[in-house]
Amino acid sequence: MAHQMAVESERVTADVIDANEFPELSDQYQVSGVPKIVINDEFELIGAQRETHFTQAVVAAAKSSGSTDATKDPR
Repeated sequence: MAHQMAVESERVTADVIDANEFPELSDQYQVSGVPKIVINDEFELIGAQRETHFTQAVVAAAKSSGSTDATKDPR
C-alpha cells in the first residue's frame, strides 16, 4: 500500500529495507516483526494491516507533521 501511495502522489515516498541485510537499521527501528511500517519516524505498524488501518495511520502522521490538508487528495 505504501508503494502504491508513492506512485500516486509525489508527496509520498516509500522504501523497502531487508532487515537481514541492514541490521543497523533493524536495530535503529527496533524491528521485532515484519512487515514493519514506519511513518515519519513517529507512527509504527507491525504485521499485515488492513487498508483502512494503514490509511488512518498515514492521515494521522500527516496531521501530526503539520500538514493542514492531510485529508485532501494529494494529486
